This record gives sequence, C-alpha cells and structure tokens, in this order.
Amino acid sequence: MNNADKITVFRALLVFPIAYLILVKFNPIPTLLLIGVMFVLDALDGFAMVSEKSNGSVTIIDYISASVFGLASAKRKVNRYKSLPGTSYGARLDIAGDRIIEYSFWIIFTYLHIIPLAILLLIVVRHSFVDALMGSKGTSSKMRSRFGYWVYSSNIGRGWINVTKAVAFGYLALIYATSHVYGAYLLVGYVLVAVLFVYIMLRGIAQVYDFTRK
Repeated sequence: MNNADKITVFRALLVFPIAYLILVKFNPIPTLLLIGVMFVLDALDGFAMVSEKSNGSVTIIDYISASVFGLASAKRKVNRYKSLPGTSYGARLDIAGDRIIEYSFWIIFTYLHIIPLAILLLIVVRHSFVDALMGSKGTSSKMRSRFGYWVYSSNIGRGWINVTKAVAFGYLALIYATSHVYGAYLLVGYVLVAVLFVYIMLRGIAQVYDFTRK
C-alpha cells in the first residue's frame, strides 16, 4: 500500500471521531477542523501519489502550480508521473473512501432529522448506478465529453465538489452543535445542501452521458 492509499484509508477512518463529535454536540471547533482536514487530505493523496511515482522530484509547489494555477510547465511535469500506473486497487480505493465519507455525513444528518430521507435515498441510487457504470471502464477519472470534463474531471470541478461538501456538512455540524437547527440558520443549511445535491446529480449525468457515448 503506497502513501496515497494510506491517506485514503486514514481520511475514511476520520468519519468515526467526527460522527461522535457531531452526535454528542461537542464544541464545533475541533469538529470543523477535522472536517477540513478530511477534505484537504483528499487533495493531498493526489500529491502523495505523484510524489512517490517521481521519487520526490515533484514538489508540493509543482503540484499546487499545476492543480490550482494551471501552470503549463508544472502540469506537464505532474502529468508525466500521474499517468504512470499505481497500485491495482488505488483508483477504486479512492472512490470507496469518498463514498464512505459522503454516505456517513448524509446518514448522520438524516438520522438527526436535518436532511430528508429522500435525499439520502437519491444519493445512494445515483452513486450505486453511476459507480457500476463507470467502474466497468476501470476508472471514472477520464471524461471524453467537454461537459463531463468541466463538471467532473477538471481541477475546478473536483475542487468545487470538495469545497461544497466541506462547507455544507461543516455548516450542518455547526448549527446542530449550537442548537440553531431552526429558522434562517436551517434555511441556509438547506440552500447549501440543495447546491451540493444538484451538483452531485449533474456530475452523475455527466458520467452517464460519457459512458453512453460511442
């Protein structure tokens, strides 16, 4: 198991302390910090994978320059090693880690009667069908359509979904811990959940569209 896979396992295991802190209404600051760490690690495992393949020649500055700022020279350097094969299970393990984390948050806030059960069911159905379709290709990271690229594969698409998840789930944890699950506070939470839900569905549509293209 390489460093990227270890990071994936570690961030998935973080759901247990985070779930406990949310359910007991612990001080929200450490909860929010752990949620932030969890989603930052999702980006860090990509750097760990490239760094290990390049034997350390790709630095964090190179990775940020390529991923965040789109610097052409850095992207060429990073992509040269990113395309090299990793562990046989690495890509699927990363998706499994994403699903464990996301499902855990949906389940927690559904259990707390903050998110409607219908949302959780739709998310499960969406992920189950799309993961099965895209998994038949071996990976779902490469999209052929322009629409699929921008909402799913691009750095902007990947960054946006992670930021949206962190903000939406972090906000719900905050209002529950501070007993503000009512009125305008809950309305803001519903808006964030709606934005996240719509974007997840758009990504699913992009994946299905890409799969059905000849």
